[in-house]
Amino acid sequence: MMPTKTSAAGEPAGCRELVCYARGFALKVCPDPIPPAEGRTRLMTDPVTTPDPAEQQQKIDTSVPHSARIWNYWLGGKDNYPVDEAAGDAYTEVFPGIVTIARSSRAFLRRNIAYLVSEAGVRQFLDVGTGLPTAQNTHEVAQRLAPEARIVYVDNDPMVLAHARALLTSTEEGATAYIDADVTDPERILEAAARTLDLGRPTALILSNILGHVADHEQARSIVGRLMDALPSGSYLSVNDGSRGVDPVFEQAQDAYNSSGAVPYNLRSIDEITAFFDGLELVEPGVVSVTQWRPEDGPGAPEVVAEHGGLARKP
Repeated sequence: MMPTKTSAAGEPAGCRELVCYARGFALKVCPDPIPPAEGRTRLMTDPVTTPDPAEQQQKIDTSVPHSARIWNYWLGGKDNYPVDEAAGDAYTEVFPGIVTIARSSRAFLRRNIAYLVSEAGVRQFLDVGTGLPTAQNTHEVAQRLAPEARIVYVDNDPMVLAHARALLTSTEEGATAYIDADVTDPERILEAAARTLDLGRPTALILSNILGHVADHEQARSIVGRLMDALPSGSYLSVNDGSRGVDPVFEQAQDAYNSSGAVPYNLRSIDEITAFFDGLELVEPGVVSVTQWRPEDGPGAPEVVAEHGGLARKP
């Protein structure tokens, strides 16, 4: 999800401050290219009807930076423009660690999915707060290992919607769908997801860098609980979010941003992130810095970053 607020006086008419759901980065952008339609589902099984490139270009303003495209740039993706690269580079001059956090978060998710498919036998995924598609998307990782895997993405940002149909495809054996909905409405998400997923079978719920946008911790826990309550035994929960207690510079930068009046992204303690898994069976090594969750072989110990996450099974 991509929260917004009204632009300050003196800015171009119709422009808004748009906040990166993944890390609380604010940018000024022009009006939404596509009006939202909550609950809309777009199914993307092969063959996929891709929008005309000229039509897509008209809907997306490339003259101003967009936070989803900047996140894509930090991840090494190609769905961004020079204006996004310039804004991303300006941010990294202030906090260079954001690139490491972004890429470590994506690598954590990839390893989670590989475990779920190869070791846990999961074939259904509900990815809430997916953001702009980039490399190593959930469906790409899952269907490469199990072509019959079925994936539902959920987001309510018009920019994500504009790119999703063009970039998200599926194997013939599986399915990939997109739901235009908000994380704070679990019932709507579940109702729409049931059109693609069999929610009577084990399903992996993915909440990557999204719960930080729910300010109240108990409300965030309630959202997780309501979603997991609808899934059967053998389902899994994957969560990762920005954490406190690791990087004081990052915390100071984020706290300053949150106090500026913009829509905040709330860093949480490791204990608070761990609480999202209450009642579930954590997969080893538990809740750790995302770089330390089942890391791939390499020289030296993984760098600890201010992003913690874990994976747990519903008994």
